[in-house]
Amino acid sequence: MKKFTKEQIIQYLYGEASPILKMAIDKALTTDEELSKELKKLKKAAKAADELKDKSMSPSKKTIEAIMEYAKKTSKK
Repeated sequence: MKKFTKEQIIQYLYGEASPILKMAIDKALTTDEELSKELKKLKKAAKAADELKDKSMSPSKKTIEAIMEYAKKTSKK
């Protein structure tokens, strides 16, 4: 079985692998359980990172409410 680097698997995961690499990984995934497990772990980690990024980039509901309240008070003046 051909071994792939984590970098190659990550390229595959994000759709950045060359067509030849993509075909090789697709073929290997049909028989290589270790590769399938590694890909699943990396997908899970990528999803967790995306969720963390989404949470850290959005203001909290409390912050939005404070901004809206401030806007109401200052627009009446």
